[in-house]
Amino acid sequence: METPRGESSKTAAATVASKNDDVEAIRRNRVLSSKLYLDVLPSKVPLIYSSSYDIAFMGIEKLHPFDSSKWGRICRFLIAEGFLNKKCIVEPLEARKDDLLVVHLESYLNSLKSSLNVSMIIEVPPVALLPNCLVEKHVLSPFRKQVGGTILAAKLAKERGWAINVGGGFHHCSAAKGGGFCAYADISLCIHFAFIRLNISRVMIIDLDAHQGNGHEKDFSSDRRVYILDMYNPDIYPFDYEARRYINQKVEVASGTATNEYLAKLDQALEVAAGTFDPELIVYNAGTDILDGDPLGRLKISPDGISTRDEKVFRFARERNIPLVMLTSGGYMKSSARVIADSIINLSNKSLINMESTTGKI
Repeated sequence: METPRGESSKTAAATVASKNDDVEAIRRNRVLSSKLYLDVLPSKVPLIYSSSYDIAFMGIEKLHPFDSSKWGRICRFLIAEGFLNKKCIVEPLEARKDDLLVVHLESYLNSLKSSLNVSMIIEVPPVALLPNCLVEKHVLSPFRKQVGGTILAAKLAKERGWAINVGGGFHHCSAAKGGGFCAYADISLCIHFAFIRLNISRVMIIDLDAHQGNGHEKDFSSDRRVYILDMYNPDIYPFDYEARRYINQKVEVASGTATNEYLAKLDQALEVAAGTFDPELIVYNAGTDILDGDPLGRLKISPDGISTRDEKVFRFARERNIPLVMLTSGGYMKSSARVIADSIINLSNKSLINMESTTGKI
């Protein structure tokens, strides 16, 4: 006897729903069994960094314009200025395979076992010639440590009001594809962990890196729990027109845009976002490749403009009592580390963050 077409459609829909439920159950179990949500002592400040973040091996780090030692230099500047005690820094755990599978396809993670594939993702062709064990140790492991930092930052932000991962912001990587020096989707992972572990149901991504955040845009293309404000230069990589369709609030800033015009557009964008979406967590991707002179960003924002930009975003979150995670993301000049450190100092001076431990003055 032939099954009526309507009944067949209902059966297919039920099968899809059942598979989705299974996927969510597996994801939930992985998140709940993860060890990345560390309990952090009150003596620590919600600034996350590990010396394992920095990539340095046989000079390969010099073959890409990204300054892969900037993370450590940011912390050294803060320590030298007396704004950070080394003992108060939070060190994250490295994300394990089960953690990564919360978002990533296993086939994608397996593809990273090819040095050629990794070399294309990080845009350093000679890496293709290295044994994968070396690529794993000197490239992928540092990235996974930063992923652990981004995930932990959401927990700390919920507890303390803010958290800065001095790294992360790999916004070109999605569940199934890496690129643009981004091998793991730390932003997507951070948000999925927050959904489950922090009982959060509304997240806003404010992506102010010069490049479009096509990775997280694809990952949350049909997820109404996530609102994406992306302010980017449309004249540069990644030219991902499909992902642009998934941006809730698109703000395009053309090559050559200077500080005042940029900050005016940001003010307007934040005002629109405030009236459109009410988040329980903000993930702020604070790339410094918008700096004047950056060879890839092609914008003309001054160092003081960066500090003002960050101040505006932190004030936006503070005035609405929304926990905020900041990630340092892109930046392709040696001066970026100093600029980021100065911006963090400005946030502290403006009392938008507290760089003192809760057990006493550092």
